Amino acid sequence: MQNEYAEFIRRTIRSVPDWPQPGVTFRDITPVLQDPRAFRVLIDLFVYRYMRQRLDLVAGVDARGFIVGSVLAYELNLGFVPVRKKGKLPYRTVAEEYSLEYGNAAVEMHTDAVRTGQRVLLVDDLIATGGTMLAAIKLLQRLGANVVEAAAIIDLPDLGGSAKIAATGTPLYTVCQYQNDTTA
Repeated sequence: MQNEYAEFIRRTIRSVPDWPQPGVTFRDITPVLQDPRAFRVLIDLFVYRYMRQRLDLVAGVDARGFIVGSVLAYELNLGFVPVRKKGKLPYRTVAEEYSLEYGNAAVEMHTDAVRTGQRVLLVDDLIATGGTMLAAIKLLQRLGANVVEAAAIIDLPDLGGSAKIAATGTPLYTVCQYQNDTTA
């Protein structure tokens, strides 16, 4: 039954060819968010997976991870913490840098976002090369969190991110995959 729901989500995701550049197919989750049935199915897939995991917090990666992560935290009666792009948080922060195709970027969190030993679920919309998710995992671990699992709506396994995450020992769950794909 879960595969049926995952396939429904996959069919609802819009594919935008040649965006943001020629040869890239962008996977757009906004149709899932706009359709109340699809959005409910998506959130329920995550809720049913995590409702008995004894989690303490959900962390969402900037920006689309905020959408799914905050709703999931609400449904699970948990707190939510944002993993932001550098320079967006007003309080004391700790950052983790990661490499991009051309240069570096960083994600950051408030220094008091998690307590040592808290069981945290990390959520984002898509895993491509894995750089952002890996940086978020490292950042949460530096703050003392136990990252129970990383989760995303979409996995693009051909781009290597899910394999890199698996290599860290962090379990990974994704709703759907797009293989043999040059996607953003």
